[in-house]
Amino acid sequence: MPDNRTTEATIRDLVIANRILAHEGVIDDFGHVSVRHPDRPDRYFLARSRSPEIVTVDDIVEFELDGTPVHPETRKLYKERALHGAIYMDRSDVNAVAHHHARSVLPFTITDLVLRPVFHMAAVIGNEVPKWDSQAEFGDTDMLVDDLAKGHSLAKVLGQGTSAILRGHGSVCAAQTLAAVCFISVYLAENARVLLETLPHGTPTYLTPGEVEKTAEMMLSDLPMERAWAYYTARAGFAGI
Repeated sequence: MPDNRTTEATIRDLVIANRILAHEGVIDDFGHVSVRHPDRPDRYFLARSRSPEIVTVDDIVEFELDGTPVHPETRKLYKERALHGAIYMDRSDVNAVAHHHARSVLPFTITDLVLRPVFHMAAVIGNEVPKWDSQAEFGDTDMLVDDLAKGHSLAKVLGQGTSAILRGHGSVCAAQTLAAVCFISVYLAENARVLLETLPHGTPTYLTPGEVEKTAEMMLSDLPMERAWAYYTARAGFAGI
């Protein structure tokens, strides 16, 4: 389970989270995951612009919520850090954010198919995953959430939920901990895959709103999160850390 008692531990866990999401096939070469500073809620940590699978402690950069590096930085940075900063600004309960382009999720971003949980582990994605469309507010863009205006617009669609999808782009997941945001990200992708495999065989039976609420509360509690974090950490090559 991530230990956020110290800045050093937070940075270590962020590196592990990068490796977990890469190993699980959720984040590709262009996704990213961040964590709020444990002692400064007005700051967060995010890697420099680098593929998550090879992120190390030395790659982690500390940012103000507006995306400005706290210390002078000459390395290239993720253009979409506004996605992270805006969510931290708008959601005081959120301490970890992931953005990814899981291929199983993409069909839901480009069609009217609704992404809803169909099995209990996926209750953590919420009763229905909302879709943010940059075109509606910003017209033709390069599809990146690269400024705070877009970031706040996306955060508004995310609302108080844990996940949202971006038309023609990917998805964002938000949670109280790194363990939870990894879990939500994995099961967002898994639920999308299961749902796509089910649709050709008939109408799926979705979880009810009550089932979603009760199951998500249970799955995101300490014991399941400790078990999941230990499992994903070991699979990513960090067993015993």
